[in-house]
Amino acid sequence: MSVSSQTGSTIIPCLRYRDTHAAIDWLCKAFGFTKNAVYENEQGRVEHAQLTFGNGMVMLGEVRDNEFGRHIVQPDEIGGRETQCACVIVANCKSHYQQAKAAGAVIVDDYAEKAYGGAGYSCHDPEGHLWYFGSYDPWQPPAR
Repeated sequence: MSVSSQTGSTIIPCLRYRDTHAAIDWLCKAFGFTKNAVYENEQGRVEHAQLTFGNGMVMLGEVRDNEFGRHIVQPDEIGGRETQCACVIVANCKSHYQQAKAAGAVIVDDYAEKAYGGAGYSCHDPEGHLWYFGSYDPWQPPAR
């Protein structure tokens, strides 16, 4: 099996939102994402959006009742729980935490320095999706 060498990120989390326009605005304000592309249908609803952060990306779309959409459940449909969590590496975790908290992120695990290196915190966005942000970079060799 081959891996594409013509791409910046080979694994891209995809999330569904009920109010995707509001989610895009909030994710950019609170977490520092940048709009890469937003494709709307004739009714102005988001069919597909791409937000970038460094060389990473998340893709977003509206919650849909279709064959693929029936495989995805929203956090408010399962008691606020999540079945996955996007992990995002940030340069200044403390500053990122403060920005997210000021924007209304619901903090799940408060900012803390980690024994394995770096710092991190986790939070829910307005529609309940779970996010982890940390300064530990698993791509870098461990500090000695």
